[in-house]
Amino acid sequence: MMPNLFLSALSLGNMLLSSAIIIFSFSLFLYLFAYNFRNNVARAFSILLAFISIIYVGDVFLQRVETFTDAVVWLRFKWLGIAFIPAAYLHFSDAILRSMNAYSPRRWLAVALSYLTSGAFLLLVTLTDLVVRDGFFFPQATQFAAGPIFPLFAIFFFALTGWGLHNINQARARCLTPTTRRRMSYLGAAFFAPALGVFPYLIFASFPAEFSPRLLLLLNLLAKIGVGAMLTVMSYTVAYQGALSPDRIIKHNLVHFLLRGPLVATAVVGLMLSVPTVERWIGLTRETILFATVIVAIVILELAINLAKPWADRMLSWGDRAELRRIQELDTRLLTTGDLRQLLENILATTCDLLQVQTGFVVAPDDQAWRIETFAGAREPIRQFLARTNWADVLQSAAPRGSFLVVGEFWLWRLFAKSRDEVIGILGVAARAPAAHLTDREQKLVAALAQQAELALEDRHLQQGVFNVLEELTSEIELLQRARSKPRYLGAIQAAQAEDEAIRSPDFHRAVKDALDHYWGGPKLSESPLLQLSIVQASLEEYEGNPVRALRAQIARAIESLKPDGTRSLTAPEWLLYNILELKVIQGKKVREIAYQLAISESDLYRKQRVAIQEVARTLATMEELRKGESNGAGKSSPETKTAEE
Repeated sequence: MMPNLFLSALSLGNMLLSSAIIIFSFSLFLYLFAYNFRNNVARAFSILLAFISIIYVGDVFLQRVETFTDAVVWLRFKWLGIAFIPAAYLHFSDAILRSMNAYSPRRWLAVALSYLTSGAFLLLVTLTDLVVRDGFFFPQATQFAAGPIFPLFAIFFFALTGWGLHNINQARARCLTPTTRRRMSYLGAAFFAPALGVFPYLIFASFPAEFSPRLLLLLNLLAKIGVGAMLTVMSYTVAYQGALSPDRIIKHNLVHFLLRGPLVATAVVGLMLSVPTVERWIGLTRETILFATVIVAIVILELAINLAKPWADRMLSWGDRAELRRIQELDTRLLTTGDLRQLLENILATTCDLLQVQTGFVVAPDDQAWRIETFAGAREPIRQFLARTNWADVLQSAAPRGSFLVVGEFWLWRLFAKSRDEVIGILGVAARAPAAHLTDREQKLVAALAQQAELALEDRHLQQGVFNVLEELTSEIELLQRARSKPRYLGAIQAAQAEDEAIRSPDFHRAVKDALDHYWGGPKLSESPLLQLSIVQASLEEYEGNPVRALRAQIARAIESLKPDGTRSLTAPEWLLYNILELKVIQGKKVREIAYQLAISESDLYRKQRVAIQEVARTLATMEELRKGESNGAGKSSPETKTAEE
């Protein structure tokens, strides 16, 4: 009884781990495809994941067949992955070295030949018995036996695996920073994961008679545990390749994806595999238990992950946990425009209920006018009142703070900023009497409500400043992230490459933005570092030796290059960037006027304006590179520069 129970446990464990590896491999493939698939290293690793998935898909189905004849189909299917694992190994290690500017045509040729060799071995497995043949069959473990030339494949497998590990060690030796060296060490330690997944099948094929089913299943189980752990480590390392986001964001995204996707799916599969056994114990139908198990598992796991999320984030960034906690609090504490309007609506409704009136409003200053933030009752009488009221008299009234002013048919309560002696809004309610008489209770409650309105308006004002600063910083942050995403490796840095980084540095982008802000005159244009650009210096004669005019002309050229063909439209998406630059920079219009003219919100305008500035900076950089290329007698970048950019 005990041996059979042990064998069943091993079989179930192998089935569960094979399913888990399939889920993790496929999930990691999708993750890399979504976040990092443009990177050569990520693509090579995705190919490796695909072949690993094929092996374990075959392993799962093999444990469901009942005869060796049926098993042969899935054994050969597994070899679709086994045969190509060595080539994918070498391809992945070559991609790692290429990402470090270590190019080798011979190594790339070896990668191509290794794929051809793997394909040849697969054909031999499919059509002949030269590589594998016959085999042995157990209900829980089925495997081919070695054919006459199986040792050749074993040599091919271990040689390419060793070569791949050598390439990883070479890559680690080229790392200059402790961070990149540490990540490459993780990758080297986990590099045996696919080999560890295939190795048991190679051994069992060579000596099938030497292994009992229990030993075979036990070794398979241990190998699969190692494969799952190592694949996760490899994916963690590959996720950083070429990514522009900070390490904290990459780590956060990967860990939460693994928790919410593969972990939940694996747990559900494990519970589903155990249902047939439980069915015999409690006497319920399989479908009943299955539905209940899946629903309960998904709900509980999602709840557990949500509860653990803040703690997991802090553990992932333990050194920055105090700053991270403040960042997390911003999401819940910042007020959007809708939040503010809703809050002011509640305050105004409570005030009107307290004073038993039906009409009221809250207004805030906006340039030279007053904007209605929220209102109760009919809108038109409020608009008429706002239009005919002398607001200068209201603001300069000698009446004490914390009391209503009677102005026409409304009582007005001035809302002051706490941080400065300035009116930031007006709370108005319909006058219920010629004089503003309140009971002590009404006075206290209205004062408390007005204080909340003051706090909301001032916070909104401060937050708007924060949002504007963030809009200004976003482009520079992106450029900084782009710079920090390029690890430094051993090897000479080409002069052209250094110039390229200087042109695309945050300082260059900031200089372009400053020049656009002071396009028609100002210190940010007359003292701009862009005056030293080759395109500006080369055009001085055209502008009577005036560098400011020359720079203004080059900026105008860059803006004009963004102009689409055809008739100009203020609403067509393809004209948006050009329209923003032309209206703001060339015509000098205000943000509110531009947003109204283009029929977009101010927040959307700020976002699109940032993109437009990026395009101008990119165009100026391209113009500068072309000018330098012409000066050097070449119309385009050198091959070395192209290689470095790739």
